Amino acid sequence: MELKEDINIQNVAMSIFDRKMEMDEPIEPKDHMPDGYRKHLIRQMSQHAHSEVIGMQPEGNWITRAPSLRAKQILLAKIQDECGHGLYLYSATETLGISRAEMIAQLHSGKAKYSNIFNYPALNWADVGAIGWLVDGAAIVNQVSLQRTSYGPYSRAMVRICKEESFHQRQGYEIMTKMMRGTKEQREMAQDAMNRWWWPSLMMFGPHDSDSPHTGDAFKWKIKRQSNDELRAKFIDKTVQQAEVIGLTVPDKELRWNEEKKHYDHGPINWAEFYKVIAGFGPCNNQRMEHHKKIHAEGAWVREAAEAHRAKHQRQ
Repeated sequence: MELKEDINIQNVAMSIFDRKMEMDEPIEPKDHMPDGYRKHLIRQMSQHAHSEVIGMQPEGNWITRAPSLRAKQILLAKIQDECGHGLYLYSATETLGISRAEMIAQLHSGKAKYSNIFNYPALNWADVGAIGWLVDGAAIVNQVSLQRTSYGPYSRAMVRICKEESFHQRQGYEIMTKMMRGTKEQREMAQDAMNRWWWPSLMMFGPHDSDSPHTGDAFKWKIKRQSNDELRAKFIDKTVQQAEVIGLTVPDKELRWNEEKKHYDHGPINWAEFYKVIAGFGPCNNQRMEHHKKIHAEGAWVREAAEAHRAKHQRQ
């Protein structure tokens, strides 16, 4: 009898989940959800959070070397934003029943991933501009779509994050614009950064959906609203025009405007490189992870002090 009641309760809960999906209503933390839905969100949201935090490293290295006080202030503000984005996303992921400590442990063990783009080095100040313009520009295209994702806490976090990311994109574009108005050496530096960051930025959207094992569930559960290729095309269409305005050349000899489809067709992406970097063999994989582990260990006393402070107030 109890078994039948449990089954009936589960069926009712599932029907409520299905109804909310059908009505396009957000799923909230206390709602019943399939285990697969929860696991998919934990994987995607924790990866997103890790990417925000790891992404602070290539830019943080340039704070003391920024070319002006104004540039330092802007870069500091941007890095602070990225830290906040990681906090929003870790907090949102915790509503799914996983602790932040467990998420960090998964990152350090290699079980959890972060965006492949942050395993490339920032060699000069033009790279900081390219990261802001191209990397954050690609992130905005993806994250605007995620504002409509089906999980409420994730969707709401994206609203604020997108507003701040738009500032980051403008910061990067301003750097590239100034360099393209500068000396011959500065223009060459900007173009070199464009050449090195263009293709990894396109890889940020992930492989073709037919090659992605998670796409089917993502669309079924409305976690994802647009395909990887659709989002990539949006980014290319917008960014090519911005590059033309300041005189940068997109490093794709096969780039062509498709009048019929009303967007650009691009050349083949080196997916072998993408999977190589994801597997841990990019230029900076080891450096990024070792640095994160080091800083996490050195900050243990801060977390312990915060826990002690909280326990003291609970006793009082």
